[in-house]
Amino acid sequence: MAHEHYIIVTTWNILWVLFSISAPLASIAGILTPKWLVGTIESGRTNLSQPLAPDDRGTPSIGIINHCIRFSAVIGGREKLTCMYYGNEFGDIACDEWKASIVFLMIGTGILSVVVFMALIGFCFQSCGRKSLFQIGGLIQAIGGLFLVIGLVLYPAGWGNRRVEKLCAIRYQKADPFVMNECSFGWAFYATLGATIGAFVCAFLATQAEKSTSSDKVQDKILEGQTCICLI
Repeated sequence: MAHEHYIIVTTWNILWVLFSISAPLASIAGILTPKWLVGTIESGRTNLSQPLAPDDRGTPSIGIINHCIRFSAVIGGREKLTCMYYGNEFGDIACDEWKASIVFLMIGTGILSVVVFMALIGFCFQSCGRKSLFQIGGLIQAIGGLFLVIGLVLYPAGWGNRRVEKLCAIRYQKADPFVMNECSFGWAFYATLGATIGAFVCAFLATQAEKSTSSDKVQDKILEGQTCICLI
């Protein structure tokens, strides 16, 4: 019976599956959330003489495709935090650097998502033709991680745009690439950073999963006639 027909479960390929699922999910959450750069309570306020709405405890922030800013209410003039997309078209994104960033991030996330399927079937099929499924998956994940790295670098390269200047350059009055001024990183940036690191961790786990599924212990179980092998 061919080796691919055995169901082999080890600690390493379970970890590979878990990280392979977590990395693209973290990246998607980061891309869709307007918490990449976070300002202060007073950031972006247009009417400092009016108090904030009683139920407004949020902090203005900026993402790649959306942001949270304050608007003055028609009645009473109190400003309330509102989150929205930059517009209805790709061209409405704040700057060219961020447009390139979102393209690289989406490609990287898409690549990582493809490997989720490979990781799941890796319990039953350990090879694709003459190539190891784990080696192929790990290589693809490393490539996806490189796309995410480029996307992350392009994001601060676009900090010179007017939206960042309005949110972060309260005292300095000027926004420049790679200059954060009075803002700080939000959890969405760290989620995407974690996804990027996770992509390379996945590539490492893939190599360990390959070794664990072809170990001497697994071969001994196969010689014993077992078709479902669990080594945890």
